[in-house]
Amino acid sequence: MAATPVRAGVLEVGGMTCDACAQHVTRALHEAGATGVSVTWQSGQARFAWPSDVDEADLRSAVVGAGYRPGALRVSAAGPPVPADPARDYDLVVVGAGAAAFAAAIRAAEAGQRVALVEQGVLGGTCVNIGCVPSKALLQAAELAWTAGHHPFAGLATSSGPVDLAALVGQKDALVDALRQAKYADLTQAYGFEVISGHARFIGPDRLEVDGRAVWATAFLIATGASPSAPPIPGLAEAGLLTSTAALSLTELPARLAVIGASATGLELGQFFLHLGTEVTLLDGAARIAPLEEPEVSDALAAALRAQGARILAPADVLGVERAAGHLEVKVKAAGQEVVVAVDQVLVTTGRRPNTADLGLETAGIAVDARGAVVVDEQLRTANPRVFAAGDVIGGPQFVYVSAYEGALAVDNALLGAGRSVDLTGLPRVTFTSPQLASAGLTEAQARSAGHDVVTSVLPLEAVPRALVNHDTRGVVKLVAEVGTGRLLGASMLADGAGDVIQAAVLAIRHGLTTDELATTFHPYLTMAEGLKLAAQAFTRDVHKLSCCAA
Repeated sequence: MAATPVRAGVLEVGGMTCDACAQHVTRALHEAGATGVSVTWQSGQARFAWPSDVDEADLRSAVVGAGYRPGALRVSAAGPPVPADPARDYDLVVVGAGAAAFAAAIRAAEAGQRVALVEQGVLGGTCVNIGCVPSKALLQAAELAWTAGHHPFAGLATSSGPVDLAALVGQKDALVDALRQAKYADLTQAYGFEVISGHARFIGPDRLEVDGRAVWATAFLIATGASPSAPPIPGLAEAGLLTSTAALSLTELPARLAVIGASATGLELGQFFLHLGTEVTLLDGAARIAPLEEPEVSDALAAALRAQGARILAPADVLGVERAAGHLEVKVKAAGQEVVVAVDQVLVTTGRRPNTADLGLETAGIAVDARGAVVVDEQLRTANPRVFAAGDVIGGPQFVYVSAYEGALAVDNALLGAGRSVDLTGLPRVTFTSPQLASAGLTEAQARSAGHDVVTSVLPLEAVPRALVNHDTRGVVKLVAEVGTGRLLGASMLADGAGDVIQAAVLAIRHGLTTDELATTFHPYLTMAEGLKLAAQAFTRDVHKLSCCAA
């Protein structure tokens, strides 16, 4: 049977003014035979793929029929055709079944490609099973328990009773099971791709072996993720430790907990146990908690955690862990002195190691770095032109939305010839503590390191009316702008709901807005989002001398 080449391109579309317009154009192109359609009305562009037996005129007519104006069409090089060689089982085989893997499989299936995922464990990867979903479900419950006993409002008599951790974990597990089924298992049938159970190893540059079965493909994607790793602390392994995965499944609260590693995961889980009544000590080798974030934000979060009863030792050098009578002893050097922290459990959240062991990468000519991460270029191609990699396994920012973005991009390049490069401009990151820590783009230190001449604005939360109404002024907003142009380079926020507010900063950074433009954009009064406007105004004005909603 003759092969059908697939092309990819970008079509300029005039007349779009809103999300609904983008949806109309998307639907029209799909009905005309395009696949993998992505339309953004702001840029006036539609990206899609289409087989050679679909005429360009039909695509244009579909756009006209939807009420819009098709313009120039930039066609990328044709992607590889559907293989006519029956020895090749698939167009794309993905090793892994998490966020990057499913985004890739869906994109390829929509383009008419034959797809298989290889997974030796459960579907869904880290996020839905042992990461984002279960942790945030438990964090929300613990925050409610804490707030019930520690609210700031006069005249309200509330209290928080004993917590049934086993019941909370059971509810969390039910949620995980439901989402795994709806967002992963059910989609394999909806999109028609195969899941091969077993361990995959490359046995050549263009084939895998899965538990004795040889699997051939035109292109491969490595999306095996990463797993928790522990530092070589003397006695730690022998004394016993909790990983983040194990911590999410405890059914009894430890009375005392040491957390080694005070970045996002350690801070979230540390505060989870703190909110439920555990005595928590946070340890980090850096000079402060959340060491990759702005120092003003880090300091404000440390103050909030200490006010809730957390003990913070940073910088701290963990010398060793020993098991004593009925407890564990963590030996630490901090502030020039050696101290012993007596605890019942030790939670280690110092990082994650890419899952690349026993994949046969050398056989396929695929390189890894010193951490074991797969080495890729800006288009996510490995040293083997048939093999791409995406997600946590390449050692970049470990966020599920980055993994999904990279999975889809890798397929566009591997099968559709799109030639796209990874662009993380304005990338957001959120630590789901209470208050939340959220940031986007570059910190001041990162911006200066990248060669930018910058100016900053630091706004205490006392200046934000929403915080005053909430009787909760724990927090700060910091903006980083380029000198001369005023272009916003970075934003950081510690506040209730900061994770939702930061999306406005993401758009501002990604689309090159200046702080003046941000300051003159409407922000609803008595929302935390107004903090961005006030911080932008603070570059040129004393916001403490402005009336409510002053422009």
